[in-house]
Amino acid sequence: MARTPAPGTRRRILNVASRLFSENGVRAVGMQQVIEETGVGKSLLYREFPSKDELVAAWIRQSDEEWWAQARKVTQPHEGDPVGQILALMRFFYDSVDQPDFRGCIYYNTSSEFRDPTHPGRREARQHLQKLRDWLRDLAVSAGADDPDAMADALMLLIGGMLANGEVLGPAGPARMAIATAETIVRQYCPGAVGSAAA
Repeated sequence: MARTPAPGTRRRILNVASRLFSENGVRAVGMQQVIEETGVGKSLLYREFPSKDELVAAWIRQSDEEWWAQARKVTQPHEGDPVGQILALMRFFYDSVDQPDFRGCIYYNTSSEFRDPTHPGRREARQHLQKLRDWLRDLAVSAGADDPDAMADALMLLIGGMLANGEVLGPAGPARMAIATAETIVRQYCPGAVGSAAA
């Protein structure tokens, strides 16, 4: 008779996989290591996640849900103020870079590890980044940007650069310029829009 997984087993596997993937990179972590770290049986792990690719995709999806909950929380106080939301989001990214255990962005990291565009992990990572870009475009529209697509793309470039430089050079490197640069981008596309929100 098949064993019934204990409540929370799937979440426990995902939490352990999240730590291992974040610390070591996805490719460096094998399913056996996940089994040993979680203490679950091999058959139970594969019942929940039939392959490593599915585990990676589930990890990215869980991370995506958690990230959006945090992003909404930090931007919610600026509801109705799109510029304030954009700058709050940039501070949120910088605060992530400023953490002592920051190891880079899992979405960019996973995409770089898996070059095949059909890989489930890369596909989930791409969807996260596309959703972020769409949100920035919507905020640019609300802020009255003269070219919302270009503004969103400029902010995405800034975010990617902040995360990449922050992982290598730390928060005192080029990443420290991120918020001021975001204000410059907003001024370029929304003249006069940066005022009290930047204070």
